[in-house]
Amino acid sequence: MDKMWISFGSMGCMFMAMLLMFFVKNKFSNRILKFIFGLIAYILLFIGFITMVYIIFNPTKA
Repeated sequence: MDKMWISFGSMGCMFMAMLLMFFVKNKFSNRILKFIFGLIAYILLFIGFITMVYIIFNPTKA
């Protein structure tokens, strides 16, 4: 049950990264804001990827 919530959090991180990158590419014109939000988006994407790898390769105890 804990892995389910971790995977939902991972998908949430990836979704937030997608939204942030959309806004960075299309809505922001300030270079400093683009860099800050782009960095946050890539950090969220990395966190989502690492937690998803944990979920996939860590077997459950049944």
